[in-house]
Amino acid sequence: MPPTANKLRLHFPALVITALLLCGTIQAASVALSATAVKDKIKGGWVGQTVGCTFGGPCEFRWLGTWIQDYVTIRWDENLLLWYYQNSPGLYDDIYMDLAFLAVLDKKGLDAPVSEMALKYANAGFQLWHANQAGRWNILNGIMPPESGYWKNNPHADDIDFQIESDFIGLICPGMPVTAQDYALKVGHIMNYGDGVYGGVFISAMYTHAFLEQDIVQVVEKALKSLPPQSQYYQCISDVLAWWRQYPQDWHECWYNVQKKWAEDVGCPGGALQPFNIDAKLNGAYVVMGLLYGGGDFDSTLEVATRCGQDADCNPSNAGGVLGTLLGFEKIPPRWKLGLDKVEDLKFSYSDYSLKDVYAVTGRLAAEQVKRGGGTVSDTLWTIAQQEPKAPEQAETGFSGLTPARRENLRSRELSEVFSMEFEGRAFVIEGGMLNDRGTAACEVRVDGRVTERVTLKGDVHDRRTPLFWNYDLQAGKHKLDVKKVSGDGMPRLNNLLIYR
Repeated sequence: MPPTANKLRLHFPALVITALLLCGTIQAASVALSATAVKDKIKGGWVGQTVGCTFGGPCEFRWLGTWIQDYVTIRWDENLLLWYYQNSPGLYDDIYMDLAFLAVLDKKGLDAPVSEMALKYANAGFQLWHANQAGRWNILNGIMPPESGYWKNNPHADDIDFQIESDFIGLICPGMPVTAQDYALKVGHIMNYGDGVYGGVFISAMYTHAFLEQDIVQVVEKALKSLPPQSQYYQCISDVLAWWRQYPQDWHECWYNVQKKWAEDVGCPGGALQPFNIDAKLNGAYVVMGLLYGGGDFDSTLEVATRCGQDADCNPSNAGGVLGTLLGFEKIPPRWKLGLDKVEDLKFSYSDYSLKDVYAVTGRLAAEQVKRGGGTVSDTLWTIAQQEPKAPEQAETGFSGLTPARRENLRSRELSEVFSMEFEGRAFVIEGGMLNDRGTAACEVRVDGRVTERVTLKGDVHDRRTPLFWNYDLQAGKHKLDVKKVSGDGMPRLNNLLIYR
């Protein structure tokens, strides 16, 4: 069993908290950390992510709507890190996306415009999925942030994407949740909106607090203050905290409650009306369950975050990164460092950085950030001017008023002739792809005889549109949908039709 709540407090001799007294009243607080401790925490954060992603990799989306049973052994040994680096580099999309954004800050400075980050990842050679790929398509077609992440332009807006690639923000903003939030709200809208953005705000905030806190519960609770209470993401994580307190030794009972209340995916075209769920808040709940029920123990944290199921590599990656930051690299148990020496000097796929490079770049950017925030940095001591977390004044909500009502398998129908269908509802989404992933196809969409969209689809996997077609702005009622290929040498295939009421 994971450690119970009374084991959650951890001791850090390197942490020295001081108050700056002005006129006899505390006006601000600073926290002093040894330079060695800061570097150790940064390394722990990156290693925790990498190890968590690798550990959960074989389980990714294999358990949908159920947990991974205790009798299922999840392998870990000294060969796994190198094997995934060499044979399945796409597993590390959590990290190479972080590094794409980090590279812009490294080369352009901390004030680099978000448009630079958007163009960097949109043009990068790595493969993407869901909100990331939808955002990439938007950017490559002239729709820049924040519109590239807006839910009416990006049907994956509530998906997990920014949540799993926001870690770098917290790691360059130690003890600075307000600064981290500013970055997260800008970067997150490249590919997400609403709860999809708040997932990244929350994760990055946990990292900022993990530099200074000794208690993982405090990390979760303080990070929650960076979210608007009206948001479903905030409410979901609040529920997890309450259920953990109610069932402190039974994560399965907490999981049941999360499933009953929060497992209905509305936005993702691949998840609505399906057991598959890549929604940010549900998977964020699993990250928090790993941290709370893990109780500061690295083994238990990764086990619970992974065994909750669904995106079972990304969730332990986030949890491992946050806990790795809190513990520091030196306190990560030795068994989780097996094989690290074989990969630390290897560059991540489509990246100029290895783990060792990232430790250094993150440390340099974090030092600059601390000084900008009113702190000081020397070879031996960092003094960080603490920031009180604050929530955005207004909450964003995507897919408001829409309820998935019907899903139809179109059986990879080729668009060699007009696809027509009558339906009753107020929105539709069509998923699909291009035959043999090649060529282009100019397509036209009509609703009730009126052209609502003309778009050119590309077969290249890098430039694909996901989903193919959608419209969230219909009046409730009966409609006639017609989709046809107008020109081009590529052949679109229609896989699924989702109708909203």
